[in-house]
Amino acid sequence: MNEGERKVVSKMIAIYCRSKHGSVKELCSSCALLRQYALQRLERCPFGEEKPACAACTVHCYKSDMRMKIKEVMRFAGPRMLFLYPVDAIRHLYREHRRNRNYTAKIKTNQDR
Repeated sequence: MNEGERKVVSKMIAIYCRSKHGSVKELCSSCALLRQYALQRLERCPFGEEKPACAACTVHCYKSDMRMKIKEVMRFAGPRMLFLYPVDAIRHLYREHRRNRNYTAKIKTNQDR
């Protein structure tokens, strides 16, 4: 479930930790906790494979402090993903765009009823 998202989140956290905390082979303890939390949230997402981007989601399952931390990580690592992992970054952006379109279309059809 959401294997691509797990991969991308893990890589983003690794980029962030390597740049901000100087970790080389393993994540520091705070980034390891964030990664574990993010993967757990992905696993328990009520939308499953049809999960929209967290920013477009109606259900926010992250605690507020963790949500702020993952936003910080994504803001920092997102642009760097294009240079370090271009295929994964473009694939992720395409999937997010497609999922968000499908998700908003479902919401609109449900509202029209």
